[in-house]
Amino acid sequence: MNFALNHMTVPNLSYVDFLDLAAKLECVGVEVRNDIDRELFDGVDPVEAGEMAKDRGLRLVGLSQVYPFNTWDAEREVAVRDLIAVAEAVGAETISLIPRNDGTGLGNGERQANLRVAMKAILPMLIDAGIVALVEPLGFLRSSLRSKSELVDTINAIHGHDHFKLVHDTFHHTLAGENAIFTQATGIIHISAVVDPDLKITEMEDEHRVLVDEQDRLGNIEQIRALIADGYDGPISYECFSPRTHAMPDPYSEIKASFEFITSRLRQEAA
Repeated sequence: MNFALNHMTVPNLSYVDFLDLAAKLECVGVEVRNDIDRELFDGVDPVEAGEMAKDRGLRLVGLSQVYPFNTWDAEREVAVRDLIAVAEAVGAETISLIPRNDGTGLGNGERQANLRVAMKAILPMLIDAGIVALVEPLGFLRSSLRSKSELVDTINAIHGHDHFKLVHDTFHHTLAGENAIFTQATGIIHISAVVDPDLKITEMEDEHRVLVDEQDRLGNIEQIRALIADGYDGPISYECFSPRTHAMPDPYSEIKASFEFITSRLRQEAA
């Protein structure tokens, strides 16, 4: 399995300790973030930070993030250019673009137009840099981009297949209630579980996202299995936001056990 690790799952770890954990877990790579409570790469020069990952046999599969990318203006353009520059220096394969998630820009017609304007403006930057942008639909009702199909339609409309890919996040897939998967357009899978039996789907928030086990309510195994069966072979990255996960006393053992659970269940269902 091509497991990867997002720094949000263990944000209390230093950049070095995060890389060491991912390597010990035999991950194929890591996703690094600029929105956790520490300086990006802990202040290490991006070129050196990239070498640190390579020395451990890790790919930098993602660099997050620009938010809200689909409210396009001069500030967002600078943010995208700056993130691309860091990605080039560190050797990251992708940058992450996150849509507005505050209840504005939701109108039918308005949200599609905003998305297209932003993506058309970003595409030449990606082409020049030879890099891919991962766009993540968020399933929350307040999100201005909930639908993967709307995103794929926009990618097709601007002929952006080579430089835009979507994030299939198992949490947001469930919240959006969208059954379709878009394997060929998927650049990464984000996994996490919700295990609280009392939560309605409309009540689920990032703070509820924990490691996947037999109590998972999001159907992670089914989603991963469907994508793999349809030809997906990219990274499957852990992205947990729960304070409970962030406080794990032994992240290695707990994440390893969850990886083994996922792998075992996928093998059982394939047999």
